[in-house]
Amino acid sequence: MAACACSVFGQNGAEPAAWLLPKPKATAVNGHAFSLKQPVRLNDPTGSTLLVSLFKVSNSAKAAVTVRLVSDDELGTFDYALAGFENEGYRLSVASKNVTITAASRTGVIRAAQTLMQLAAATDGASLPGGTITDYPAFKLRGFMHDVGRSFISFEELKREIDLLARFKVNVFHWHLTDNQAFRFESKAFPQLNQAANMMRFASSYYTQEQCTELEAYAAERGMVIIPEIDMPGHSRAFTEAMGYTMSSEQGRAVLKTLLAELAAAFPLAPYLHIGADEAGTTAEFINEMTGYIHQSLGRRCIVWNPISGVNISTATLPHIDMTEMWSTAGRQISGLPNIDCRYNYVNHFDVFADLVGIYRSNIYYAQQGSPELAGAITAVWNDRKLPAERDIICQNNLYANVLATAERGWMGGGQQYIEVGGTALPCSGSELEEFCDWERRFLHYKDTWLSNEPIPYVQQNDVRWRITDAFPNGGDAEAVFPPETATDDPLPHNYNFEGKTYGSAEAAGAAVYLRHTWGNVVPGFYSAPALNTTAYAWTYVYSATEQDAGALIELQNYSRSENDRAPDAGHWDRKGSRVWLNGEELLPPAWENAGQSIHSEADLLNENFAARAPLRVHLHHGWNKVLLKLPYVATDGVRLNKWMFTFVLTTTDGRHALPDITYSLRMFRRN
Repeated sequence: MAACACSVFGQNGAEPAAWLLPKPKATAVNGHAFSLKQPVRLNDPTGSTLLVSLFKVSNSAKAAVTVRLVSDDELGTFDYALAGFENEGYRLSVASKNVTITAASRTGVIRAAQTLMQLAAATDGASLPGGTITDYPAFKLRGFMHDVGRSFISFEELKREIDLLARFKVNVFHWHLTDNQAFRFESKAFPQLNQAANMMRFASSYYTQEQCTELEAYAAERGMVIIPEIDMPGHSRAFTEAMGYTMSSEQGRAVLKTLLAELAAAFPLAPYLHIGADEAGTTAEFINEMTGYIHQSLGRRCIVWNPISGVNISTATLPHIDMTEMWSTAGRQISGLPNIDCRYNYVNHFDVFADLVGIYRSNIYYAQQGSPELAGAITAVWNDRKLPAERDIICQNNLYANVLATAERGWMGGGQQYIEVGGTALPCSGSELEEFCDWERRFLHYKDTWLSNEPIPYVQQNDVRWRITDAFPNGGDAEAVFPPETATDDPLPHNYNFEGKTYGSAEAAGAAVYLRHTWGNVVPGFYSAPALNTTAYAWTYVYSATEQDAGALIELQNYSRSENDRAPDAGHWDRKGSRVWLNGEELLPPAWENAGQSIHSEADLLNENFAARAPLRVHLHHGWNKVLLKLPYVATDGVRLNKWMFTFVLTTTDGRHALPDITYSLRMFRRN
C-alpha cells in the first residue's frame, strides 16, 4: 500500500508556504519575492524582537516592513474573550519591496513574525515568497506542561523548548513547580523548602525567583504566557517534610499565602496563578481562602484542576476561580468559566504513534472552535517515574510531536469527532488520513531542520498497513496456537475456520495499533468489545527493492512514565506472551536491563520502551518480506495498565527515519 500522495516531504521546489505549521487559514501567492539580503526600513510600533532578527534593518532603506495596528473589528478575524490573552489574528502581505503586517495586538504581530520565520527558513534565509496570508487561531490557548516537581528539567532546556515550540505558535507553558518529590520554586521566606534533605528526587535542583522572572520575559518575547503552579493542598509531601505541618493546617495556610505572594512577584506578567487542588482531597473553604487571597491581595486570576476531589466546582461554590483545567474522564466543562481540555492529553501514558493520531484527529472537547467557556488544550508531561536524564523525558514522552499535533489542532480547529468517539486508529483512507498525512509531512520536515538536535522518536507511519484477525479464545493460555500461526499461504487468508467457527480479519493502518486502549472502552480501540483470554494475529508484507539491513521499532507493551510496572522477563517481549516473526524467523527482544523487576517510581525506567533503546537490527530480502505478530491478551502480573497493543515500523538502522523506498501491502504483487 503506497503512502498517500501528500506524505512525501522534502521535495525540491515546494512552495515555502507548504511547510507552514500550524497550517494558516488562507494563503495566496503573487509570484513575487521579497529578498532577505536587502536592507529594510522597519516600522513596528510594537518593537517585536522577532522581526528585528529577521531583517537587515536600515533607516535609509527603500524596502520596508510595516506593522499596522488596527481594531479587532477592522481586522475581522475570529476571536473571543479570554482574560489575559490578546487577539492573535493577523494579515500578512508580501511584495518585492514591501511587507505589511496588519494585526490587532502585539501578540498578533508576533504570530505574523513566526510565520515569516518559517517562510524564511524554507528558502534558507534568502527570501520571502510574495503573496498574502490571513490567519488566526480557533482556540486561544494552546499549551504544554512540565511536572518539574517530580522530574526536574534544567533552566536551559526549558528555554530551548519555549523557543522552539513558540515558533509553531504554542502560546502557554504551564509550569507545575511543586509535587511530593520536591518544591522547585525558590522561597526566600522559607529556604528550607528548597533544601536537598527535603527533596526525594534531583535533590538541590530548583529555580531561583530571578530565573522565573527571566524565563517569563523570554517567553513573552515569543508570545508565550507562563502559568506557574504551586499544587495545594495535595501532592505536598516535600512541603510537609520541610515545614513540619501540612498545607491545610492554620500554619500551612499562612505559609501558602506568603509563597503565593512570592510567586506573583517572581512572575509579574502571569495573568493566572494555578493552585492545583485536584486528586488528594480538600474543601471548598480551603480553595476559597487561597483563591480569595489571590484575587483580593495579589490582584491575579486563579486556575484549578477539574475535578477537585471532595469539592463541587461551580461559580457559586468557588466564586474566586477564573478557569479550570479538565483532567481525566471526570473533568467536565464548568458553565460560566473558561475551561482547558487536558482530559486525554497526559502524554506520560501515550505510546509514540497511535495516541498521537488520536489527539490529532480529535477535536477539542467536542467543539470546532473556542468560546468564552472553552479556552483550548494543554499537552501535559506528568513524568512520575524516574528516567536517567531529561532528554529521556523529552524522548519517551514524544514531547515535540505530541505538543505540535495538539497545537495545530488548537490553531486550525476542526476534527471530525472527540477522541472518546473516534479513538486512536489511523484511518486507512479518506479525508482524515489526508489531513494527518499533511501534518506528518510538515512535522517531519521540521524534525530534520529546526528540531534536528531534539530527541524525537517519531517517524513516518501513514503508509504502514496491517490485517488483524478476530480474536481467538485461548482459555488463558498465551502459548495456544491458532491457524494464522501455522498457515503456509502467502498472502495469508482473510478468514479462518477454528472449532466450527469462522474468524475474519480487517485492515488497520499505522505504526501502532491499540486492540484495547489504555483507558479501556472509554477510548475506542480496534475491537469494539475486547475480551481477556483471547489471541489476535496481525500481519503485513513489505516489498524491498534491494536486500538490505534495517532497523525495526518494536513495542508490545508501552510502559507509562507513571506506573510502577514489572518489566518483561528475559527473552520475552512483554508479560502477555506476544511474539514477532520476520520471514518465518522469530525476532527476539533485547536484553532487558530491568528484566522481571517491578520498577518503583524512584528507580530508573531503562530500555523497556523502544524510544530508550537502539532499533532492533533486521535483514530484508530483495522482494517481499512477511511480518507476523502474535498478540495474546491475558491477565498479567505486575502491570496495572495492560495495554493490548503493538508497535512495528521499519526504519533506517539508526532509527532516525522510516526506511525509504519500501512498500507495505496486504497483498503481494509483482514488482520489477
